[in-house]
Amino acid sequence: MSAFVPPLTPFENKARIHAHVAFFAYLVGLPLGICIARYLRTFTSAWFWPHAVVNFLLTGPLIFAAFALGYQTTAASGLPHFTDPHQKVGLALLVLYLIQVFLGCFIHLVKFPHFPGGRPPQNYLHAVLGLAIVVLAMWQTHYGLWTEWGFITLNLHPVNMRCRHFWLAIVVHQIVASLYALGLLLLPRQFRQEANARRTKNADVGQKNSPQPLI
Repeated sequence: MSAFVPPLTPFENKARIHAHVAFFAYLVGLPLGICIARYLRTFTSAWFWPHAVVNFLLTGPLIFAAFALGYQTTAASGLPHFTDPHQKVGLALLVLYLIQVFLGCFIHLVKFPHFPGGRPPQNYLHAVLGLAIVVLAMWQTHYGLWTEWGFITLNLHPVNMRCRHFWLAIVVHQIVASLYALGLLLLPRQFRQEANARRTKNADVGQKNSPQPLI
């Protein structure tokens, strides 16, 4: 007969929910929003709102919930806050996410024309920061699965190997990176569309400002 395994304690259950919510938010939700922007903008100019809805209205509450659950779990453990790498990186990820949201809103609302290529530098910063958040979240979730869980729960119930296999499938087998890389193949199409849109806009402005014939 197999040995009896007691159920998860309330403390372990909260830590488990924190892990699931954070993993889905950072390694499913955010990459989904990134890929929506990467793919849709090569086919339509109406890509912004689907991207914003996924990364802010859907993923944002999950990120805040994951942070709150992690904070509560640390408090319940009796350990001080933000002393180990997992806690510090969790705080850093939340701050970076807030900066990213602010930057995205700023780019959408404040336009700077006449930059080379028609795209201001903050657009590139927004893209690079989004990718950096996902990469940092990959490290963070690995640390949580392989180190933090055992440290904070004393490993009474070791992490289910299926959770680790799922992380390996997402990160090591490069599912997220591959989807984004395939989207980069569409960049020439995107640049052509943006160049055509700028030429059309400039032609319309020139026609509007040209002297009208006297009749």
